[in-house]
Amino acid sequence: MTIRLLIADDQEMVRRGMRRILERQPDMAVVAEAADGEATIELARRTRPDVALVDIRMPRMDGLEVTRRLAGPGADPPVRVVVVTTFDLDEYVYPALRYGASGFLLKRSGPALLVEAVRAAMAGDSLISPSITVRLLKHVTGGRRERQHLPEPLTEREIEIAAKVAEGKTNADIAAELFISPGTVKTHVANIQRKLGVRNRVGIAVRAWELGYATGRLAE
Repeated sequence: MTIRLLIADDQEMVRRGMRRILERQPDMAVVAEAADGEATIELARRTRPDVALVDIRMPRMDGLEVTRRLAGPGADPPVRVVVVTTFDLDEYVYPALRYGASGFLLKRSGPALLVEAVRAAMAGDSLISPSITVRLLKHVTGGRRERQHLPEPLTEREIEIAAKVAEGKTNADIAAELFISPGTVKTHVANIQRKLGVRNRVGIAVRAWELGYATGRLAE
């Protein structure tokens, strides 16, 4: 099945870059682009996308209101919305998730996380940039951490990498810091996901925080 996508951002260069990333995927197709909020609503009604990738700051209607109208209660038909923005302010994150967003990504998150967010939305999951996840966890837990037993414990290297994933760092960032190849990092991340029983990098971030592996430092 082809995942039909709508990209909403007031910057043409951003829309073009996202289209290029997403249409490299064999099961994804961009069916519409919008440069403002009202056009996003109209195009969503006409083209019926599966997922809308929506910026926060747009003319004529901001991305939060777009999210509410497309994914909130009473949306007909409902559209899965992934917010993709430069800004990770709490005043944006919390309303977006409350209005029904299936994901919240920073534009600096990179191509892999963008594609993963689309797939997560289609699967009925939510994907949030790892650095935001850590902050949300700190807000909810008040910084409490608990050591838990794992059926298959992580190695010292896997714990180190899990902590860096929880800081919001990419595979390339981690590889550079640890002087190993990105491919090696990717293998470790896959093993960490399996051992922790999670589906993506955000899941790693959540469990790393719960297990006390995360330092709480966020990637800039």
